[in-house]
Amino acid sequence: MTANEYNLCVDELSDRVFRFALKSLRDEDHARDVVQDCFEKLWLKKEGVEFAKAKSYLFTSAYNIMVDFWRREKFRGEAEGLEETLSYEQHQYSGLKPIINRALDRLPEIQRTVLMLRDYEGYDYAEIGRICELNESQVKVYIYRARMAMKNYLGSIKEVLG
Repeated sequence: MTANEYNLCVDELSDRVFRFALKSLRDEDHARDVVQDCFEKLWLKKEGVEFAKAKSYLFTSAYNIMVDFWRREKFRGEAEGLEETLSYEQHQYSGLKPIINRALDRLPEIQRTVLMLRDYEGYDYAEIGRICELNESQVKVYIYRARMAMKNYLGSIKEVLG
């Protein structure tokens, strides 16, 4: 990869990597650190990374950095152990985004990651498998389970609000 191709990667992909990290970590400073670390790794290995594979390399790096962060900070929690109280006032509607974010927060880290890569970033199953070091059938199972958990959670919210 040339310096010009690297700069093109920064221009085209830094926002996408940042959104992915922000959605996973829920902290802008940590998400910026992830982006910086990813592009630093890419720069250090630019000779061995083809330009066509830079996007996959960056998202794989971001995922691995976030896993290290979760392990270090013991950030990851199990969805089954979480209890959440929904407070709702009848005349205040804040939109679906906070509700969807709460549902995403309840998912185990791997399910949240594969779901975001598929539905938010538009990766296919094979690419997600390469990024998360899973086989394609594992990716499909995790996405299915994540969608079912989201559906169940959002369905229970509908009953409370409806």
